[in-house]
Amino acid sequence: MENSTQESHPKTSTNNNNIFTYDSPFPIYAVAFSSSTETPKTHRLAVGSFLEEYTNKVDILSFDEETQTFKTDPNLSFDHPYPPTKLMFQPNPNKTLLRKSDLLASSGDFLRLWDIKDSSDGVKKTLIEQRSVLNNSKTSQFCAPLTSFDWNELEPRRIGTSSIDTTCTIWDIERGVVETQLIAHDKEVYDIAWGEAGVFASVSADGSVRIFDLRDKEHSTIIYESPQPDTPLLRLAWNKQDLRYMATVLMDSNKVVILDIRSPTMPVAELQRHRASVNAIAWAPTSSRHICSAGDDSQALIWELPTVADPNGIDPNLVYLAGSEINQLQWSSLQPDWIAIAFANKMQLLRV
Repeated sequence: MENSTQESHPKTSTNNNNIFTYDSPFPIYAVAFSSSTETPKTHRLAVGSFLEEYTNKVDILSFDEETQTFKTDPNLSFDHPYPPTKLMFQPNPNKTLLRKSDLLASSGDFLRLWDIKDSSDGVKKTLIEQRSVLNNSKTSQFCAPLTSFDWNELEPRRIGTSSIDTTCTIWDIERGVVETQLIAHDKEVYDIAWGEAGVFASVSADGSVRIFDLRDKEHSTIIYESPQPDTPLLRLAWNKQDLRYMATVLMDSNKVVILDIRSPTMPVAELQRHRASVNAIAWAPTSSRHICSAGDDSQALIWELPTVADPNGIDPNLVYLAGSEINQLQWSSLQPDWIAIAFANKMQLLRV
């Protein structure tokens, strides 16, 4: 699909009634929505600090749509070694609202699992306990840094991690054991995403998107390579509503590349309306044709992919302007009208 770079004028959201800001005492990078909540109008989120020191923080927040307020709890803030590269709550495929406990995973030096549960001493309060620390190195008590991970929605006992040591590791978190470990790429692996229960994809500093099937671990399929040799691919998102489609982001690029795994090597679309590097992408949880991207131009753009290619390129449907470069975005799977973005020391919820 050819895309021109002509100027366009998408609709910019200026309705502050749909933007809610949480100010953190720390710079924020990792953000996650819980997929369970006690009431339909309450969101639970986790935010991780980005401090250039060993001790970092993860805070669990709640946001009440009716009062439009964030609530924090000192019991729900805990120290994290190094900045978490990703946070993710255990998927909740049934989308049931009330769940007494929650499980949070974090990546950094290791994969860690944290239990969030109500106290059992009769006093109504929520506590956090570290359940496990999972080391994917077979030969050392230390582990190469983990760049990212993804939790398998269809098999919630499985988490796949990506590492700078070129490997992807598939964990059975219920047993706390490595199910398999693959040398996935020639260079650092920067992101991983599950498609089906036993199929995942990864992107790397070697500039390739590769798909792996756990039934045939010896082989992988390269479905895309950077047009410029050795240009790293930083992010990967697999469209859960239509598994034919993926999105990826190149380092220092203003493009979001949309791939169709049925026609490898050639993107089906390139979204090119950002004015600076794209840092984060997320597909809509309930629509196969909508995707959000955010980047160093302080913009979060929501796109609707056309069924027929437009020779002039694709314009976003909606633009959100942030106060500075956006590092991260997440789209709530439980309440799909909500997106979270992180920039500087702020996390904003956008009602879309």
